[in-house]
Amino acid sequence: MTSSRSPALPVAGPALAAGPGDPPGARPPASGELSRRGLLAYGLLGLPLAFVALPLYVLLPNHYAREFGMPLATLGAVLLAARLFDAVSDPLLGRLADYLFGRSVRSVLAVGAGSAVVLALGLWALFFPAVRGEDALVAWALVALLVTYTAYSQLGIAHQSWGARLGGDELARSRVVAWREAAALVGVVVASVLPALAGLPAMVAVFALALALGWWAWSCGPRPDAAAGASARAAAGHGAGGLADLWRPWTKPGFRRLLAVFMLNGIASAVPATLVLFFIQDRLQAPPAQEPMYLAAYFVSAALSIPLWLRAVARWGLARTWLAGMLLAISVFVWTATLGTGDAMAFLLVCALSGAALGTDLALPGALLAGVIAAEGDSGRHEGAYFGWWNFATKLNLALAAGLALPLLGVLGYTPGARSEEGLQILSLAYAVLPCALKLCAAAALYFFLILPHAMNAARSPQRPTEGTPP
Repeated sequence: MTSSRSPALPVAGPALAAGPGDPPGARPPASGELSRRGLLAYGLLGLPLAFVALPLYVLLPNHYAREFGMPLATLGAVLLAARLFDAVSDPLLGRLADYLFGRSVRSVLAVGAGSAVVLALGLWALFFPAVRGEDALVAWALVALLVTYTAYSQLGIAHQSWGARLGGDELARSRVVAWREAAALVGVVVASVLPALAGLPAMVAVFALALALGWWAWSCGPRPDAAAGASARAAAGHGAGGLADLWRPWTKPGFRRLLAVFMLNGIASAVPATLVLFFIQDRLQAPPAQEPMYLAAYFVSAALSIPLWLRAVARWGLARTWLAGMLLAISVFVWTATLGTGDAMAFLLVCALSGAALGTDLALPGALLAGVIAAEGDSGRHEGAYFGWWNFATKLNLALAAGLALPLLGVLGYTPGARSEEGLQILSLAYAVLPCALKLCAAAALYFFLILPHAMNAARSPQRPTEGTPP
């Protein structure tokens, strides 16, 4: 997703050395740079991981409510329970990732392969349950969600930690994340149109194939520093790896500040992600054939915007560019509250413009986190712990959005398929106004927690900032 004139990605030091016990053919170029081919090989797994996220977090609630008639309160309780379990397990899965990296890169890949198989089977079980009846369906959905979420989280955290371990400066880290997220956007676009065009069985089959190809490319791509893995094993041999390592990220002020911004911004995104299909079907009353068009416009715009945002990073830095994306999202999405029946084209424009703002949410926070890890001296040893808590925050946002927003809408008078003006107004406020208010809080937190302190430190100490500190 970068320009053909863009230079190959520079990576500091030996960060591209092969892992212990890895075959020579898997090693990256000796030049110490990640080529576009290497970036693609690493990032490709992001496609199926994002592909499956859309069915799990966006399509599934609507599918169970409309196809199986599951009440919103019951559905919200199931999703809340499963997503809370998913969120709580992420820090432990992050610790598992650090342990596996400490053993060898082969161990990471082997466990990832097992998770991929479970994930594909779990997605099939969720959309094609083998039981009927409300109680049996609730139990089936809950168990299938727990298993599928665990496999999804293990694979995703390992993949994110792998990317952070590739090293590099600020722009290099943002490019690694950008290639992963660009592939993810392709996966989301495919997942948004495939069910309507080919049906749910085809969606699951395509996902399984993409997951196999993504894992294979990952196994053939650039590998983290072997010296870092040896350092992690040495640390484990001296007593590291217990609760202290699990909670280590919380002892770092830089991580706590960044996570606060990330969570505020994440809940602002999770609410509309949960409600988007309800808004399209009931508020806009758009025909089902148009639903993929809106999702595709949103995610294609995000993919196309990433190279532009990377150029902005080179000029403004990561944090200021993220702030610009937040403000753009607010200024565009707030107009959604004024839309109603027949405003299909206006909503399409909102999707495209807010999708462009999404590019910063995808490419920049993970790069900022990698910078915090580097600044704290934890590179090559504790990435899994950091990304475990990072994913915990993401899942907690999604759990709160589904577990609180859906039942609250029901209490306030909205019912899927109903067209009462009062219920639709409540839906519009929840879908458009609440996320903008939360996004504004996130923008303020970003400015006061990251940008302003950095500017004040730079004014007191005009020397060049330390590598890895957020701008």
